[in-house]
Parts: sequence; C-alpha cells; structure tokens
Amino acid sequence: MPSDSQHKPAAGGFNDAQSHWDQRFARPGLLFGEQANRFLQREAQRLAAGSQVLSVADGEGRNALYLAALGHRVSAFDISPVAVAKARELAAQRNLEVDWHIASVDDWSWGEARWDAVVAVFVQFADPAMRGRMFDGMWASLKPGGLLLVQGYTPRQLEFRTGGPGKVEHLYTSALLRELLPRADWLLLREHEDELAEGSAHVGRSALLDAVARKPA
Repeated sequence: MPSDSQHKPAAGGFNDAQSHWDQRFARPGLLFGEQANRFLQREAQRLAAGSQVLSVADGEGRNALYLAALGHRVSAFDISPVAVAKARELAAQRNLEVDWHIASVDDWSWGEARWDAVVAVFVQFADPAMRGRMFDGMWASLKPGGLLLVQGYTPRQLEFRTGGPGKVEHLYTSALLRELLPRADWLLLREHEDELAEGSAHVGRSALLDAVARKPA
C-alpha cells in the first residue's frame, strides 16, 4: 500500500516533485481543466464494461472521473496532495467514486496482474531511468489481455512549446515505446499533431504520440 506521507523525489529536473506539483495545482481552477483527455475519450471504448482501471499521475481527477462515469472501477494516484484533494472534491460534486491515493511513481505498489487497463496521460516528468521503472511497473500490473493507454508529447513538441517538460529525454517516440514494451500487441501507435485545449497547461498546437498496447494473454 502506498504511503500518503513519504515520497521519493522525481529525477530529471524536478528536485522536489511534490512541491513542484503542489505549487502548480494550488493555483485557482483546474490546471488541466475539467474535461477528460480527448485521446482517452476516443480510446476508452476499447475497455470492457466494469473494467478495473488504474490512472497513473492522475492530477486533479479529470481522467479517473471520466472512467468512473463510464462505470469502470477506478483507482488513481498522484504525488501531489493538493491535486488529490481537488480530485476528491470534484468526485463528491459529481457523485462518483474513485479509489484515490497519494504516491509517486516509485512509491506506488504496482503488483502483478491487477488491472484490466492502465492509463498514463502526459506522465512525462520522468527521466529515462524512472520512465523505464514506470513502464515496467505498468506492464507487470496489467492482467493478461489488459490494455495500456498512453498519450504523451514527441520531441517535436520542443518547437511548439505548448506544454510538457521541455526536455527531449523525457519525450516519446514510437521507437521508444516499442523498445520499452517489446512484448506488446500494438492496437494503436501513432505520432501526430493536434490542437489541445486542456485547462491553462496544454493549449495550442501540439506534437503527440497516441498508444494502446495489449498484453498477450
């Protein structure tokens, strides 16, 4: 069970990840908006009814609550207590239930074959070493036949500068994801551009990677 009081600092430029995200989420309103990520809205149709789903680094709850509203049994974690408090408040307003936790990627107890689906949307604070641990954990925690849904920025995002960490080593390519998940059955893997309007943090033309990987049964 993850601890709500202890967090390991994230590598790759965020020397105190909890303080960094607490400060961002403490601003008025919702940093990434109330609406679920559009990629998730498109791809959630792949999930079987009543799936057990984990949303990684879920922030203020927009994606976890969207999945809960579809009838899935959802757990979510984020390193920021400020974000999780906002998520819980939003859940109460919408009369939805999510199993919320405060944890970092390295604190979280991934376990084995726990989830029908794992969702990781713009989880790009992680440097290559942490990213490897995160993808290993997400993959191990999927049940056979389970789905991993990932959206992130590609290196071209450094030209747009409309969101993301601003560090090329934190960004995704199709080749990188194939390397991270060599056993995946790829249902979707594409790099493209789109206009984002997610709160105040992701606004404008963006270079994106969409991925849906199925774990072999």
